[in-house]
Amino acid sequence: MYGSPVQPDDLDGYPLPEDPTLAEMAVAMRDATHWASIVDAEWRIVYVTDDLRLAGGFMVERLAVQTGVHMFGAESLNMQLDHRTGAIAVENMRTQLAQFGGWVLEDTAGGREALRALVDPRLHDIVDGLETTDQTTASSTVYAGFGLGGSRPIMDLTGIRLRDRNGRLAGTAIIQKPHLSMSVLAGHAQGDAQHFERMQSVASAGRRPAAILFADLEGSSPLARRLSTANYFALGRRMARAADQCIVDAGGMTGRHVGDGVVAFFIAEHYASESAAAAACISAARALTAAMQDVARRSDLAPEDLTMRYGLHWGTTLYIGQITTIGRTEVTALGDEVNEGARIEACATGGRTLASKHLIERLEAGAAQGLGIDLDRITYTQLGELTTATDKARRDAPSIAVSEI
Repeated sequence: MYGSPVQPDDLDGYPLPEDPTLAEMAVAMRDATHWASIVDAEWRIVYVTDDLRLAGGFMVERLAVQTGVHMFGAESLNMQLDHRTGAIAVENMRTQLAQFGGWVLEDTAGGREALRALVDPRLHDIVDGLETTDQTTASSTVYAGFGLGGSRPIMDLTGIRLRDRNGRLAGTAIIQKPHLSMSVLAGHAQGDAQHFERMQSVASAGRRPAAILFADLEGSSPLARRLSTANYFALGRRMARAADQCIVDAGGMTGRHVGDGVVAFFIAEHYASESAAAAACISAARALTAAMQDVARRSDLAPEDLTMRYGLHWGTTLYIGQITTIGRTEVTALGDEVNEGARIEACATGGRTLASKHLIERLEAGAAQGLGIDLDRITYTQLGELTTATDKARRDAPSIAVSEI
């Protein structure tokens, strides 16, 4: 009646409910990207937003959810047991039935015994303790939700009764969100939406070819001693914001900020080609050099006080993914090329930008020309032969060919 299960790889989402009132709510929840499910007046699931399905799949896959079945029935629960969140499926369903059970009981023709026949037997004790409620419009509670790495973040759960223009009960919308105030959520949501989407695309770690950018401030220790702690902190914040802006504008993803340094990744799958990813990496480095001039001016410093050195490299076998903990979310990469990129950057003293041959030769002719790089005439020097080569560079990556660009 309401369609068959939607498979996790179905990116088109669920069809809208047939009931116009429920369809109107489904569109609103879908377009606002809420975590929401909608049931009809008999508590059969008729719609689940793609964002809720994605959340249930830990931002890696969109889970299948059976439509046309009772929200608290055996079919619904058994499908949830097969999901990534299966270990807590029974507990969560019990929490939801306890919260909205008064409505469910009220909506079930035949009363308590009829409801017992509809729900999964593991919920019978909840049904036996249900009482009708005087809440006619909305009801909210909190519960231990599901999170990455086995975490159980507290979630807000809200039910809203849906009635048509004649007052007929059409169904109920169940909406979830993290148990944070909207002010806190807004504070964490400041940023570029496309960058957040790129970060989400690597929630599942895997091998991803990418250009790598390492940048660091030279002479930071003398500068830190010269400035007051408050001024040096303000400087660091301006530099971090400028670096992230340049990286995001070029379509890259920021990695960790360590001291006065930054690392970024320009993943090939986010661009039209490997050439475009390599070009974006170079462009970001050049944009950051220019941005440091403005940071120096705003910090009452001379331009030469903020001399950045850059190491640009290409990683063919990088293993890139997202690490989410209770305190932060960040993108990181593992692979020999990451360590090599750090070695290149350490040798780029004097505010130079050193790029590896592996990176530069990813450029197509047009992209190289647009960056002022002549692929036919450029020459390279092995890292270990540079007069600025560090001991670690000579030890770990002496044969990597680089050129100043």
